[in-house]
Amino acid sequence: MAIITLTSDCGLKDHYIGAVKGALLTLLPDVTIIDITHDIPAFDIEPASYIIRNSYNNFPKGTIHIIGINTEASIEAPHIVMFYNGHYFIGADNGIFSLIVEGKPEKIIELNISQDSDYFTFSMRDVFVKAAYLIAKGEKLESLGFEKNSLNEMIQLKPIEEQNAIKGNVIYIDRYENVITNISEELFRKVGKKRKFVISFRGGYEIDTINTAYKDAEAGEKLALFGSSGYLEIAINMGNASSLINLKLKDSVRIDFDEG
Repeated sequence: MAIITLTSDCGLKDHYIGAVKGALLTLLPDVTIIDITHDIPAFDIEPASYIIRNSYNNFPKGTIHIIGINTEASIEAPHIVMFYNGHYFIGADNGIFSLIVEGKPEKIIELNISQDSDYFTFSMRDVFVKAAYLIAKGEKLESLGFEKNSLNEMIQLKPIEEQNAIKGNVIYIDRYENVITNISEELFRKVGKKRKFVISFRGGYEIDTINTAYKDAEAGEKLALFGSSGYLEIAINMGNASSLINLKLKDSVRIDFDEG
């Protein structure tokens, strides 16, 4: 029985996601459909890639992930299916796939599927659902189109590593307004070597401790920790860090380590 996840910027106000689910159930009555999120800001690829990258691997191998972010096809951003790490990803090659993978996918197929509708504004239903159906039925990926050698690249903000410092950026803000950076715990330990440190960010704020849980700090107190994604978070226990500290996407976050 197929498992298909849906991630989009469609929201839940309109009929779009209901129509996609209806089309899937028409073709695959026994399918399991999982909503990852439909609250991605319109056309915003970077937070979408963060969410998919941190959720897809919790599903069984063979899961099909439909990505409905900026889906209109073009010569520059064709519709593709990507097979990576045992999972199938369907969407427009607008840069989002390059932010999900590490290294090169096992297979990339540019889709060549005729759609049943004469309208070309609802690719998620009219193309991606059909591709998911064919994959779930066991069709070889090569039968869905023709192979591509590479993905369209999107430049991602990466932390800058120095001998006594790491310069990072905010890459995601969650529902609780916890601020997630692109500084991994692995990089922190590699550069830090157990030295004392200070984390500094907008407004002259500083933190010199890494907590293991939000409750380690008093209510209303700011804190830093490595969350379940493995990246450094700036948070306020029982509060909204992004608003209260005024930290926004792509803002700088710096860690300075003692030289001794």
